[in-house]
Amino acid sequence: MFNNKKKVLLLLVSSFTLFFCGVCSKKKENTPIPNPVIPTNDVEFWLTKADQSELLQKQQTVLSFVNTVNSYPNIEVDSTTTYQTIDGFGFTLTGGSAFLINRMGASEKATLLNELFGSGNNSIGISYLRVSIGASDLDPSVFSYDDMPSGQVDPSLVNFSLSKDTVDLIPVLKQILAIATNIKIMGTPWSPPVWMKDNSSSIGGSLQPQYYSVYAQYLVKYIQAMAAKGIKIDAMTVQNEPQHGGNNPSMLMSATQQVDFVKNHLGPAYQLSGINTKIVIWDHNCDRPDYPIAVLNDAVAKTYINGSAFHLYAGDISALSTVRNAHPDKNIYFTEQYTSSTGNFGGDLKWHLKNVIIGSMRNWSKNTLEWNLANDPSFGPYTPGGCTTCKGALTISGSSFSRNVSYYIVAHASKFVPPGSVRIASTSVGNLYNVSFKTPAGKKILIVENDGNTNEIFNIKFKDKWVATSLESGSVATYIW
Repeated sequence: MFNNKKKVLLLLVSSFTLFFCGVCSKKKENTPIPNPVIPTNDVEFWLTKADQSELLQKQQTVLSFVNTVNSYPNIEVDSTTTYQTIDGFGFTLTGGSAFLINRMGASEKATLLNELFGSGNNSIGISYLRVSIGASDLDPSVFSYDDMPSGQVDPSLVNFSLSKDTVDLIPVLKQILAIATNIKIMGTPWSPPVWMKDNSSSIGGSLQPQYYSVYAQYLVKYIQAMAAKGIKIDAMTVQNEPQHGGNNPSMLMSATQQVDFVKNHLGPAYQLSGINTKIVIWDHNCDRPDYPIAVLNDAVAKTYINGSAFHLYAGDISALSTVRNAHPDKNIYFTEQYTSSTGNFGGDLKWHLKNVIIGSMRNWSKNTLEWNLANDPSFGPYTPGGCTTCKGALTISGSSFSRNVSYYIVAHASKFVPPGSVRIASTSVGNLYNVSFKTPAGKKILIVENDGNTNEIFNIKFKDKWVATSLESGSVATYIW
């Protein structure tokens, strides 16, 4: 009897358990399972490493802004504090660069120019070019637009002609302008026609005073002739490297001579002709801020001048701020720095990002230009006595090309910081040299170079939120959010 009662009891317990578990199971099936929190990728991250294992590569690392505080140092970006508006980033399209590009196959040339000047995902968006007025030392030969037989002069400029530039430079510029319609172009003379100079040579010497007005008209004719070809010269420097007379071509021009030329000849000639091309002085190294300051100290000359341009083969990049502080109503430009055939990728990447890109921008420059866009495998073309070690952004051989370090130096800015962007505040942190911008579309851009010898972990802080990231020694990153 007891055993039967026990069996019944066990059956009842088993039935209840099965019923209860079934109810539980149904409850579990109907209860929603919370989704895991997936972090959003708030910041794009493009990287170049010193060992070239990454070359302007977009990273897949998820970078999310959070409220959590950590112990890493902060690069704080403040978009409410603004500085200069940016005109662009780029190179000098030397005559030699144009010569090489123009001799590529039609399809290869079109592909290259779209990569350099286009706005697509595979382009680097170069937005500023410098060209030589007449030959620079990286042309296949020395020439001006009014060369005369020895002993003859042409003060009326009746023989003025852009014919040498119509072979390569102007056709390439027109193709570029078809891609980048708003690209800014700066013209720079290396030497006037030799008959205007006191040594009758393309190397060194000075402009004879009786030809100051003639040379001013020569430059007026250049701007007008380029405009007739559909090419607007936005700005013009008065003389490339006026304290270096050893290049071919070149010319010496003292600060006193530059004041005279601008005040009494070039400025009035532009005004009389209705030319609005910007006049930019100096265009030489950072070791002589006294030169542009002296020119700008002349009140009359200053009325014609837009700003001062710099190179960094001597001196410190802070000279740009020295000149701006002396004349804060005038603009600052950075117009040339070369990479050498004897340099190494990692060393050049670090130095140029730190000093040229970040340094010039943090010292008020409206643009940053590296030197020549292209050369052949022998670092030509160049003039007799011209630079034999200047390594372009590209090495072009026939219709093929390779990218060199200055391509990536410029691309880390040009691809992400379009003209019209404004530099905004960002704090300096140890070895992490950086500069930040706000684009016309409202994006924030931060360029960082790790100048130290070890990997650095740090935060990007923006509006009381943090995102943690890291950079290897010698690496460069551009962050976008």
